[in-house]
Amino acid sequence: MERDVAVDRTLDHAGVLGVGSPHHAQGSKKKDRADEHGCMGFPTRTSGNPMGFVSTQEKGDSIFEDMGRAFEFRKERKMKRWAAMSKTFARLNKDIILSIKEGGGIADPDLNARLRAVIQNCRAANMPKDNIERAIKKATDKDAADLKQVTFEGYGPHGIAVFVETATDNNNRTVANVRSYFNKCNGNLGTTGSVEFMFTHVCHFKVPAEGIDAEELELELIDFGAEDIGVDEDAIMIYGPFESYGTLQKKLEDDGREILESGFDRIPTDTKELDQEATAEVEKLIEKLEEDEDVQNVFHTMSSSTEDEG
Repeated sequence: MERDVAVDRTLDHAGVLGVGSPHHAQGSKKKDRADEHGCMGFPTRTSGNPMGFVSTQEKGDSIFEDMGRAFEFRKERKMKRWAAMSKTFARLNKDIILSIKEGGGIADPDLNARLRAVIQNCRAANMPKDNIERAIKKATDKDAADLKQVTFEGYGPHGIAVFVETATDNNNRTVANVRSYFNKCNGNLGTTGSVEFMFTHVCHFKVPAEGIDAEELELELIDFGAEDIGVDEDAIMIYGPFESYGTLQKKLEDDGREILESGFDRIPTDTKELDQEATAEVEKLIEKLEEDEDVQNVFHTMSSSTEDEG
């Protein structure tokens, strides 16, 4: 009964999460702190920079422009496919199960921050409350399937790096399926670590933009791991390192900010542009992977602009 009340409360009142970085500091103290942290960009090979990052000031354009375009493009593209295949809820079901497993079996969203965040994503996808509650109940069932997160790395046609995230209760089945997709599409399944270094693992948060000064929010979140922030229509997108997810989530929740969506992304450090015919070949592999019931996310290094043309 207590868990049901907690779930209802979480569903009726939006939770919160976040990230950011500075552009125009206000006051010398804030400016010094902003300059010290900088605004982290994509990892690139740069001289005189052992971390391999380029600041926003050096780069000229905010990392948000790159991350935002990449994230929103992939999201729009995937959501269209998932809607057509009626798989969005199935993937969110797995996210719920995994969040409870990772949270030590705690099914109360008030006590499990990751579950709280997943429920927000379910709300954003218009997943019915009954479906969410069934998924939570299923996750706590002693006979529930033991889901494991497994990643795969390889190269698709034309040297495009591909990173696949799965959630499976049968690793042998998933390995066989993923390998077959690469083989049938003129790709090669690689070993662990073969392409992971080509992506930057980040977390992201989406919060309402109304009444919020983006630059002030950057300065507030910089000490909590935020690396960049940008306004996207009526929402603010916040980005930070993968490791900063929990810290940023807590900060946003403590500040009482509503979190519309949150999650993780792998941003390619470099992309490759292909012609229309080659793009179609890579798209075939991506589609096969995304259609598999065990696959949660697919990331690649093909240029987004190239995909638009296809």
